[in-house]
Amino acid sequence: MTHAMSAADAEADHKLILGSRVSGTPVFNHSGESLGHVDDLSIERKSGRIVYGIMSFGGFLGIGEKFHPIPWSLLDYNPERGGYVVALDRATLEGAPHYERDELVTLGGPSRKQYDQRIFDYYGPFGPMPYW
Repeated sequence: MTHAMSAADAEADHKLILGSRVSGTPVFNHSGESLGHVDDLSIERKSGRIVYGIMSFGGFLGIGEKFHPIPWSLLDYNPERGGYVVALDRATLEGAPHYERDELVTLGGPSRKQYDQRIFDYYGPFGPMPYW
């Protein structure tokens, strides 16, 4: 008798995920507190490597929402939680470099080194190395 895999079983075996499926995935800290969700990904054009998970939290109905580029290496997927876990608390994230939605387009533009340096200087104590 052939056992049909459930969608959850099939997904657990997948090594790849579509970017569209990452968007909206919740982000928790180690104590299980929901911190927000992944809103988007910042991908290096030449290598295809994900550099930042753009995390969204705060605001109400999109008003006052802040977007935090978090080095992708800090986000650890936890299948039991159905989301990503970071070794950061809410206060640390609230103090992190953040941008309005319209500012995100400049993140990878000509002044990207300023953004990148600011982000990696902030998150450096938590372990991520600059990608450049």
